[in-house]
Amino acid sequence: MANSTTDKTKALPAEPVSVMAVVAPAVGWLIPGAGHMIQKRWIRGGLLFVSIATLFLLGLAMQGRIYKANGGDILDILGFIGDVGAGGLYIVTLAMDWGQGAIAFATADYGTKFMIVAGLLNFIAVADAYHIAIGKKQ
Repeated sequence: MANSTTDKTKALPAEPVSVMAVVAPAVGWLIPGAGHMIQKRWIRGGLLFVSIATLFLLGLAMQGRIYKANGGDILDILGFIGDVGAGGLYIVTLAMDWGQGAIAFATADYGTKFMIVAGLLNFIAVADAYHIAIGKKQ
């Protein structure tokens, strides 16, 4: 009896990490939905790309502000984390110096939130792509 309980509590050996478990989240972060597409989840990847890109681009069109890395206010830091989640969209926006609008209108504030939500949705999509890659989810 004692042996059966100790066998259940022993730690399982760690499985080696597959290449797809590393590549899918990285590509999925850079290009929203691509982590699913390289795993042949075409519809889910396409829907994620359209949703995230639309949210982000609508936010830019509403003159939303993009957050940059700084050690300032906690809300600025959280906004930066949300924006960074958008991956390549965030990088292109910084490179082109877009998203510098002053929040003088309510629509600009909504636009800022749209871009943050797009990044947060992409973080969830990256986690989903990882779980598919390791076989935890279908």
